[in-house]
Amino acid sequence: MFDRLTSRLQTAFRNLRGVGQLSEKNVQDALREVRLALLEADVHYATAKEFIERVKAKSLGATVLAGVAPGQQIIKAIHDELVALLGGEHRDFNLNAIPAEVMLLGLHGSGKTTTSGKLARLWKQKGKKVLLVACDIRRPAAVDQLEVLAKQAGAGIVKPQPGESVPDLGRRAFQFARQNYYDIVLYDTGGRFQIDEELVAELQALRAATEPQNVVLVLDAAIGQESVNVAKTFHDALGLTGLILTKLDGDTRGGAALSVVAVTGCPILRVGTGERPEDLEVFHPDRMASRILGMGDVVSLVEKVQETMDVAEAEKIQAKFKSKEGLDLNDFLAQMRQIKKMGSLGKLMEMLPGAGAIAGDIRNRIENDSGDQMKKFEAIVLSMTPRERRHPDLLNGSRRKRVAKGAGVHVSDVNTLLRNFRDARQMAKRMQRLQKRLPRGGLFR
Repeated sequence: MFDRLTSRLQTAFRNLRGVGQLSEKNVQDALREVRLALLEADVHYATAKEFIERVKAKSLGATVLAGVAPGQQIIKAIHDELVALLGGEHRDFNLNAIPAEVMLLGLHGSGKTTTSGKLARLWKQKGKKVLLVACDIRRPAAVDQLEVLAKQAGAGIVKPQPGESVPDLGRRAFQFARQNYYDIVLYDTGGRFQIDEELVAELQALRAATEPQNVVLVLDAAIGQESVNVAKTFHDALGLTGLILTKLDGDTRGGAALSVVAVTGCPILRVGTGERPEDLEVFHPDRMASRILGMGDVVSLVEKVQETMDVAEAEKIQAKFKSKEGLDLNDFLAQMRQIKKMGSLGKLMEMLPGAGAIAGDIRNRIENDSGDQMKKFEAIVLSMTPRERRHPDLLNGSRRKRVAKGAGVHVSDVNTLLRNFRDARQMAKRMQRLQKRLPRGGLFR
């Protein structure tokens, strides 16, 4: 999501790592590259200037630690200041009240309604009873869209009545939530292509009527430095408590994330990284700083695996792994689907240490190729009979031609799938034999 910034910073860091002794000149040379990288990533010029000044003061004033390369100390200073720029400690929604209220606002097209559905789904999974309130009464089909999203998320919804004002709708929805024991009320407000007095007055009236604990701006990261002006205007008028950045998956610069926090002082609570319901990530400044600097984010990667892992399915495959018959193509298909649930390969690669050294276009190509291959493999397995999936050895030449025709692929694709499956099964058998040879308790006793 920060491909351009990460790439430029990696170039600057390569020069830094060769620095044998810190001096004002080599620090200035390195930070000039970092400053250009920030500006090219659409970071606000004032934010970039202040950032560089803080890093410079920290680098020149630091005592060189024994055993630590001087260049690495500058990189550490950049990392620390980047964490501070992104908000420091992780902060989240204030959901202590019952019901807790969340007011989402933003310009037209920023993704408020979609984000409302994503948040409702997330909180529902955590056992919360969520009520969505359709306060966008002017955009055609906005209420219908929210109703669909509420149904998908398993949330309740309150829709406007004919002639009802937005503040009256908010008051009625809050009373309904209290009477029906909802945990969270989320107001999906209206938007405009540009901020105007009518929109601000409507939002201020809704805020006064409902007094929400959370007033959160949904901001399109793709609009670049304009996002700073939008955030500042909304913050001055309504007193924001947090930010959600959307469409970070489509913007390789992402400088908005580095600017809006500095300008508004509001924390980023979530970032939207795709169109799927689950593509809304919790924002951790320290983890995001590591990803921007190409250091990866292993903690988030492990959390994503834990969130998407089907424990029952994993235990079933493990039992098959230990049984005499071993794994079959049904298990292979289940494993592929588990991987697909984790999201795009490109996003997962961003979380691996050293991923910043891989160009964004290469990661995108790997993601596209692997995605196409997985879809192809899934179609092939689904074109087989249940007996063929359980006993892949039955797949002779004529059967492979039939399966290829049914899946709309070449016979060579079927052969590739079967070869990959055989390799995976052989590896499973070798691991099983190795496990039997180990002393009780494994490698360590």
